[in-house]
Amino acid sequence: MLRKILQIVVALVLALTGLILMEYLLPQVAPLVGYDIHAKGMFGYAAARVVCGGIGALVAGWLGWVITPFMLKYILKYAEVVATLLAKVPSGDILVTLVGVIVGLVLANLAGAPFSHLPYVGPYIPIVLSIIFGITGAKVALRKNTDILHFFNRRLPLPGKKSADKEDPENEEPVKTPEKKSRNKLLDTSVIIDGRIVDILETGFLEGNLIIPHFVLDELQSLADSSDDLKRAKGRRGLDLIHELQLEENNILVEDVDYHDVIGVDSKLVRMAIETGSMIITNDFNLNKVASIQGIDVLNINDLANAVKPVVIPGEEMMAYLLREGKENGQAVAYLQDGTMIVVEGGKPYIGKRTRVTVTSVLQTSAGRMIFAKLSDAA
Repeated sequence: MLRKILQIVVALVLALTGLILMEYLLPQVAPLVGYDIHAKGMFGYAAARVVCGGIGALVAGWLGWVITPFMLKYILKYAEVVATLLAKVPSGDILVTLVGVIVGLVLANLAGAPFSHLPYVGPYIPIVLSIIFGITGAKVALRKNTDILHFFNRRLPLPGKKSADKEDPENEEPVKTPEKKSRNKLLDTSVIIDGRIVDILETGFLEGNLIIPHFVLDELQSLADSSDDLKRAKGRRGLDLIHELQLEENNILVEDVDYHDVIGVDSKLVRMAIETGSMIITNDFNLNKVASIQGIDVLNINDLANAVKPVVIPGEEMMAYLLREGKENGQAVAYLQDGTMIVVEGGKPYIGKRTRVTVTSVLQTSAGRMIFAKLSDAA
């Protein structure tokens, strides 16, 4: 509704602008074509004047009606980016910087006033001084923000409070440090289909808003409509999980945002994370690497799962059920309860039995963990 109102207002303003421009332009053109614009016609005006004014208003109004949606799209987009960046800046820094700019502009106008009457360059001197003094005032104020805020806190105490100079040190309340706000986190398709995010949320380890971009929903819907049974099952599982999260959690947000100039969901996630300053939660190894290279913080569910697995030390003994034959000659494969694979050298004769093995080494990657072992002497 607000966009429609703005569209109408811009169209009316441009229509009026077109009418005024035609009023100024017609007297310049009329002598060239030999037309008397002062002749009496419809409503006491010359016919050409009425027609040209109407055409100018219609063309300018139509132009305003057409371009306003595109203007609003980009204005709101960059306004959101600016708001996100400013939200990370402490309020005190913003206030102090604003005061520094105002003081700088006042000094620039006072210093530039005597030079404003100089020929040619006079009108431009106050503009240049305003830019220089404004930037200088902002930088000085930002570097001195602690002193400035302390000065105002000391000189302007809250009503009902004693001045800081007269306060009893014994009754002085400790200064509370501001709480750090949690950053938003973007969920990608893989982590939604995986489903472990629900269990992590129930433990309370994740803070802040979890944002699901609309292009991720589109990809899940595309999977759910696929003719492949496996893809269709994954897509439906992801959509069901989002519905479950919205019912159980109040910090799940679906953002109606898309980047039509970017191809691929992973690239769009990286673009959105950069613009909004958000983190990405994913299971995708390649997305993890690409995002990390571009300075984006990534939470990898596989890394978290590996971090909470029991620590296994080389030389430690354990019981393992040898399930099947390994790739190399004489090897056997077993698994821990958390799914970690154990490759046992010389374990082929003991396949189908529980036997004691000794850990020789552990290979840890983002894709998982693999334990290499050998048969214990007691086996």
